[in-house]
Order: sequence, then C-alpha cells, then structure tokens
Amino acid sequence: MGSKTAPWTAADIPDLQGRTAIVTGASAGLGLETARRLAERGARVVLACRSAEKAAAAAEDIRQTAPGAELPFVELDLASLESVRKAAAEVRGEFERVDLLVNNAGMLSRERTFTVDGFETTFATNHLGPFAFTGLIFDLLRAAPEGRVVTVASGMPAQKGLWLDLDDLGFERRKYKPLRAYSQSKQANAIFGLELQRRLNGTDSALISVLAHPGAAESDFAQNLGPAVQFLSRPSLRWIFRFAMQTVEMGALPTLRAATDPTVRGGDFFGPSGNTKGYPVLNEASEQTRDPELAARLWAESERLTGVTYRFEDAD
Repeated sequence: MGSKTAPWTAADIPDLQGRTAIVTGASAGLGLETARRLAERGARVVLACRSAEKAAAAAEDIRQTAPGAELPFVELDLASLESVRKAAAEVRGEFERVDLLVNNAGMLSRERTFTVDGFETTFATNHLGPFAFTGLIFDLLRAAPEGRVVTVASGMPAQKGLWLDLDDLGFERRKYKPLRAYSQSKQANAIFGLELQRRLNGTDSALISVLAHPGAAESDFAQNLGPAVQFLSRPSLRWIFRFAMQTVEMGALPTLRAATDPTVRGGDFFGPSGNTKGYPVLNEASEQTRDPELAARLWAESERLTGVTYRFEDAD
C-alpha cells in the first residue's frame, strides 16, 4: 500500500530568520494569524495597517508566542492612493529589500461608495491599492534572493459564477450588489497574481507571484455582510455553520504555505482541500481568471487608474 502524504501545517514553515515580510491587514483575523506564524519562525514582520492602535495591540498579541519578534508598523490605507504612496516611501526608506509581501487586506462595502480618488470602494481597496503598493516597492521585492508576492484571492468567483466586468468596474451600469462587487475585486486579485508571474517569466529575477484563498474562515469579515449574517456569525452560533467553515488558524494555512513552502512555484494557487475548508493544497484558477488577454486589459487599466507602472526590464 502507498504511504499517505501528511497534510501541510504551520509546523512545516521553515526558519525565516533574516527575512523581512510585509503583511497588509495584519491587525486582525487572517492577517494577524499570518503575521503571527511568520514572526514565530523568525521573520521581521511589517504590520501594514490603517490603525496604529490596532497594530500595536496585534504586536502585543503576537509577542505572546514570539517574544523577540521585530514588528514594525507602517500606516497603510489601501483605499487612498496617497496613503499607499506614503507607505511605500516609508518602506523604501527603512528596508533595502523585502523578501515577502502578503497582500492580505480586503473589505466589502455594503453600499456603493467611492474613495477619495473617485473609485468604487471595494474594487479600489481590494485590487487597485494592492496593485499600486506592490508596484511601488517592486524593486525591493526583486532585490530579495528568493522574493515572493502572495495575493490572497477567493474561491467565491468560480463557485458563484461572478466574473470581472472590465467595462463596468464601478457598477455604473449594473445594480450594485455587495457580494458581486467583492467577487469582482477578488477575481481581479487572482488575475493580477497570475499576470504578475507571466511578466516575471523570462526575466532574470528570482521573484515569484503566488495565490492563496482561505476558504470559509471564522474571521471578522462577516461584519461586512449585514445584520443577519453578523448575528449568525456570533461565537455562540458559529456551530451552525461549523460543517462548512474552518478556524482562522486553518484559514491562514493556504497563505502561509504559498508564502513559505520551498517547493512552491510561481503561479501556484493554494486553497483548502475542500470547497470551503481543509488543509492547503494546490487549487486551479478558473478559465477566465487564467485568460492572458483579460489579464493584459486589467493590468493596463490598473496602471492607468493608479498611475503606477511596473519596471521589469531592470531586474538584477
């Protein structure tokens, strides 16, 4: 009989001493768990968050299990391109290289609202902000000997048939529906991650781009989904959905594997072994998400909207 392969767990994270990681949205939920595990293995983890107060509380929490952790804070509001540029400048002033960027932060706006830059809030926060931030520190990522960009996407678009509409990113022609807007932004995340790897292919950079999705994790994200879901997501009632959901610790594993497993290749996509829960395994992105023509159009539009252009030709 063949031997059964053991599932990948946090115990498989290798030694990360000497490496600098940035985790966006690291003050709570999946981002906090990701930052904690990276710090426990010796990484210096930059907590890139909107709130200094929440980041300080997160750092105190992390030091309960990683007492000597280096946990610098960078103020980052992905809904503001000015904030993104300031955060990138701060990172560039502090570090000569970034070994790992985890684009984890995400949100869902229950109403159709707009950022200070005039973009629909969910798409701007979940895609345009991370696209711009990654591009603005791109040379620091390329400077790392084994750099990685991990973009946290979602399994929702493929499961729900909710596809990216490049001709109506701001829901000007369609009725705004929160989950549709969220799904569109998360598919953009996945398309971005795969296109970034396509553009890295053929360069002499060691940087790779990898995707992950957490399945259905018991994080604080339910607070975005309206009173009914908020009520049902209370700790005392979570047992109702336990058959389809997993803990934050389990939900962070796909991201952690994408970020640290030495066998990962550029373009890999990790998610739970089941539809919504399970240990992290390789998943396959949808056919539309893998479409290079759609990806090229999204990339061009993202550069136009953010004013951020990636430079691939200068890879060392």
